[in-house]
Amino acid sequence: MIPEREVAVEELEIAGRMNPGPWINHSLNVALAAENIAKECNNLDSEKAYVLGLLHDIGRRTGIAATRHIIDGYDYVISKGWDEVGRICLTHSFPIKNIEIDMGKKDITPEQYCFIEQYLNELEYNEYDKLIILCDSLADANGLCILEKRFVDTTRRYGIFPFTIDRWNKTIEYREYFEDLMGKSVYSVLPNIENCIYH
Repeated sequence: MIPEREVAVEELEIAGRMNPGPWINHSLNVALAAENIAKECNNLDSEKAYVLGLLHDIGRRTGIAATRHIIDGYDYVISKGWDEVGRICLTHSFPIKNIEIDMGKKDITPEQYCFIEQYLNELEYNEYDKLIILCDSLADANGLCILEKRFVDTTRRYGIFPFTIDRWNKTIEYREYFEDLMGKSVYSVLPNIENCIYH
């Protein structure tokens, strides 16, 4: 289950008051990218894609966190009965389905670590998992951007890891997957993408 669009927008507004920051605009931009790409894919629901994109980082409502925002988001939306959103809260940070291939500090308990690890191990990514992972890298707080710009931005903030290139390659693989479904470049459906050159 997922909430209606208006409910999701309200949830993000509440979260923004609890923990203001650039993550709010990032979430809005992820939602926009997901909606626009989904509209071009016959097997995807663009409203669902928008809501999932809007709430993928909702765990940041509790404050500044690294890996913890994943489980905080999951716990919060599951308490609302939004299991499909909960899934996205957990999968969006892992282009590669492995909790160790994450750039964030492991600010979680051993029990939370085991839960995330088992959750990832037991599922196969569906198209919405792949879409939000992709869109998470197509959007920053300033707007929509090409993958390479986002890759450089996150690497400057978090550093380089042994798995950095593997994460990039998997995200590019997802872009190519959706481009095959669409029959065109994902960038062709992202409004004002050229602005990323100047920001």
